[in-house]
Amino acid sequence: MITGSLVALVTPMHADGSIHWEHLDALVDFHLENGTDGIVAVGTTGESATLAPEEHCQAIGHIIKRVNGRIAVIAGTGANSTREAIELTAEAHKLGADACLLVVPYYNKPTQEGLYRHYKAIAEAVPVDQILYNVPGRTACDMSNETVLRLADVPNIVGIKDATGDIPRGIELIESLQGRLAVYSGDDATAAELMLAGAKGNISVTANIAPKAMADLCRAAMAGDRDEAARLNELLMPLNHKLFVEANPIPVKWALHRMGLIGEAIRLPLTPLDVKFQGVVEDAMRASGVLN
Repeated sequence: MITGSLVALVTPMHADGSIHWEHLDALVDFHLENGTDGIVAVGTTGESATLAPEEHCQAIGHIIKRVNGRIAVIAGTGANSTREAIELTAEAHKLGADACLLVVPYYNKPTQEGLYRHYKAIAEAVPVDQILYNVPGRTACDMSNETVLRLADVPNIVGIKDATGDIPRGIELIESLQGRLAVYSGDDATAAELMLAGAKGNISVTANIAPKAMADLCRAAMAGDRDEAARLNELLMPLNHKLFVEANPIPVKWALHRMGLIGEAIRLPLTPLDVKFQGVVEDAMRASGVLN
């Protein structure tokens, strides 16, 4: 089972929007050096929605090669087309991904039966471990706990990223699953509480810029050390909130640029962080110890 701090890695770019491979290598090394347990390659934070399929797969393969088996690599392969999701998942499996993360189909708003059939079809088509991803605030479609429980019977569906931020609902899901699937938080602000309740890690935006602190938080929370988890959670809370002052990944890419790790490029229709928010994000970075 993949556990711990799993960074939802950004995709660094040149000013013309092409992928900056040298900066991507540097980011992977940054996480290897700072205790991150796994990398989510080209998930929604990695701007999967605006990468062409060939770029998407090229970036996944590049990250897998750079990691070279030292930590887990989870490939983001979700799509609002079941056929496209199968194709991306098959290619990620071929490239050597440890697992695939599949976001709930966005915009087309399938029924719960449609979600069940979508995920079951992908799992049956590609023999790789698969993690469901429910983020209704971005997809306009909410996968119910009941649908997750149905999908837990599919052998290679092994987990779910719960980005609802609803702790009582997340705890109910953990208890109902009885260990059949790993539940991961997908909401930095509530991740500590969900891990203390039994979640197996956090698929994190904040980990992009504070990898060591997030890795330490995950280990403390999963070990049941409530005091240490609370201390680290308080330290990271300014980032957990202010990295969402504009749509993710706008603020986190600016923060990494401010740290000198990447350029500030982002693909349209997203735009660089508005000047009026730059001081807000910088203050949060200082409060959380990322900047002096």
